[in-house]
Amino acid sequence: MATLKDVHVGQTCVVSRLLGMGAVKRRIMDMGLTKGTKLFVRKLAPLGDPIELTVRGYELSIRKSEAECVEVTQVEDASSAQTSVTTQKA
Repeated sequence: MATLKDVHVGQTCVVSRLLGMGAVKRRIMDMGLTKGTKLFVRKLAPLGDPIELTVRGYELSIRKSEAECVEVTQVEDASSAQTSVTTQKA
């Protein structure tokens, strides 16, 4: 299964499961990353850490170590997501 760490800039995904335990899992959930939440990866810092996301209408930066604890599905490029929405409306 892919994790949030594997998602590239400009892609969207959906949280399928949280892998952390205890305080780490609670912290991730408190940031709004819960099962079924749609995420957009906006930026990646020059050295690769942290990752900037758009989640629930706000910007969030998380460490790669935290991103490894978030399993994701439905990874797709933003352009293909726009195309599918446009196709469905027509």
